[in-house]
Amino acid sequence: MKKDSVIKILFVEKSVEDAEQIISLLRNAGIAVRPARATQAEQMQAALDELEPDIVLFDPAAGLELREVTRMLDAHGRDVALVALVSQLDTQSVAEMFAGGIRGTALRTQPKQLIAVLQREFEALHTRRQVRLLEAALRESERRCDALLDSSTDAIAYVHEGMHVRANRAYLETFGYDDFDDLLGLPVLDLIGTADAETFKSLLRSHSRKEKANNQLELQARRNDGSTFKATVEFAHATFEGEPCLQIVFRRQQVDPALVQQLQRDPVTGLFIRARTLEYIDEAVAAAAKGKKGQTLLLIEPDNWQSIVAGIGLGQADELLAAFAARVNALLGENDVAGLLAEHTIGVMLDTRSDEAIKQWIASLQQAVASDIFDVGSHSITVTASIGGSLLGEKNANAELLLNQASQALRSAQSRGGGRMEVHDPAAREKAEEERERYWLQLLKQALSKDGFVLYHQHTISLQDAEGEYSEVLLRMNGPQGEVLPGFFMPIAEKHGLTPAVDRWVVNRAIDMLKARDGQGVQTTFFVKLTAESMQDATFLPWLEERLKRAALRQGQLVLEMTESKVVTLLRPAQEFISRWKQMGGRFALEQFGSGLNSFQLLTHIDADFLKIDRTYMAQLPQHPEHQKKIAEICEQAHEMNKLTVAEWVEDATSTSLLFACGVDFVQGNFLQEPQRLM
Repeated sequence: MKKDSVIKILFVEKSVEDAEQIISLLRNAGIAVRPARATQAEQMQAALDELEPDIVLFDPAAGLELREVTRMLDAHGRDVALVALVSQLDTQSVAEMFAGGIRGTALRTQPKQLIAVLQREFEALHTRRQVRLLEAALRESERRCDALLDSSTDAIAYVHEGMHVRANRAYLETFGYDDFDDLLGLPVLDLIGTADAETFKSLLRSHSRKEKANNQLELQARRNDGSTFKATVEFAHATFEGEPCLQIVFRRQQVDPALVQQLQRDPVTGLFIRARTLEYIDEAVAAAAKGKKGQTLLLIEPDNWQSIVAGIGLGQADELLAAFAARVNALLGENDVAGLLAEHTIGVMLDTRSDEAIKQWIASLQQAVASDIFDVGSHSITVTASIGGSLLGEKNANAELLLNQASQALRSAQSRGGGRMEVHDPAAREKAEEERERYWLQLLKQALSKDGFVLYHQHTISLQDAEGEYSEVLLRMNGPQGEVLPGFFMPIAEKHGLTPAVDRWVVNRAIDMLKARDGQGVQTTFFVKLTAESMQDATFLPWLEERLKRAALRQGQLVLEMTESKVVTLLRPAQEFISRWKQMGGRFALEQFGSGLNSFQLLTHIDADFLKIDRTYMAQLPQHPEHQKKIAEICEQAHEMNKLTVAEWVEDATSTSLLFACGVDFVQGNFLQEPQRLM
């Protein structure tokens, strides 16, 4: 499931606390959730209209009958996944629920199973919706194709079991018929010259059986009046009125095959051009969907390409790329295909090979590249190659998915330094994940011991003319191939108990920056993220208090922030921490505010100064009046409680104007300012 997908869940659940616990569980697993809750029919109807949920999580003990829930869902008209939420499995009751319309059962007592079921049902729902869109698109395409068929100047016919079932006007004119009724039921073999009839018949039979056969044939075609003409016949599989058939095109003018081959090749490298390479990938995917095994897509790039080009000059880049491509081309097998997918990215589709043979091929290529000296103009240089790939099978028989998997593998290989390789293999995922975790843990420890982190900041702009500058502090880590985002290393830090050390590094450096800005006369406030481990660390606040005293900062310059979902799961320790922090003169912000079932109820326990509105409300804000209304309600309630509001991820001027009208106090996003290094 895509990480940026938001699952809209309607809880038919008697307990708010139990629902919040599931929401926190999903968010901690990296799944974005927009929830609603209902215990009565009227509430459920309102939630269906307002939320338009993807999943309804139904507790049989909530008070609503399953029959009533399914009736309301049917009346609502949208495709919604109905999942039962139970404490234990009872064969009879589960069978009855499935008969009543349940698609899956999730166990409260098994968090991993619950998450897996919700992800599975959401992905299945997404697939069903995509299939409906594709079916509609197919119908429209068929309609347009039918119109194009009639307007085409090529002679085109559809043949089923050797008989004509459809032909366009150009076909009738080419063979001298006035009306299709004259062709209906006529064997296509009757339009072929006697000398070529047997060859055509054999080829027609092979295509009808979907055997491997040539798609073109040169022959003498015969008109209705008995005259003949030379033509090239092209075969393609098609459907007509839902039945499989063959599309046959008679072309009187033949295109030079050598010219076609030339147009399909990149003039610099001699490899296939991007469009033709993607066609080969589509063909491999289609073969995998039919059961073919052992195919692999590899993406190959020279390491540090920009630096190399800067050294040898842009004019020599083509010469180097051609030499690099020659090393790849020399290792290709008879049925392997290589093409240029991007400026310096070569895609290779390896035909049937074992896992070991794939590794040997990659090793041979990397050795051939690394051991050679490339003479480019007046320069002699050495080059290494990073390779990322994905094994192709029935499960990932989708061109876009396959390319994404190979691309991610390539970027992962590059992030670990030059001359590396990584091949996506679902069967080896756990092993690869362990290796990746060990690698990032080593980098993380090295960054902590050798000051290997970097701070960025993004301005938080006041819409209400607040004094001074406000900025969100963002963390990066120096890696082998440049700076690395927290998403790569913070989960590892959390798993191995290193987040308190990372937090202290960030806070310590932020305080140094605030002190320096005070010395320059710049009044600055920093928002700094805090992890749950630091909040529960009894030594953190005493250390921070001592550090602030030594820096002699004004009160309130440092705002610690944490997501609403984290605070909900650590309510008592969070309450105690924030109370002590505010006694020290600090301020606190709640991130992703408004994502819970009753976010303002949380403020009766947590004294937050800033409410950072959940970013999911900002996505395409001008097109969603309901999001604008929700933001306005949050701002109104927040101001009544003397809280300031912040809208993050603002991406356009129209959204900024709407947020001002809603009463938002601060806005932040790449539209206003890209993150900049904190100097």
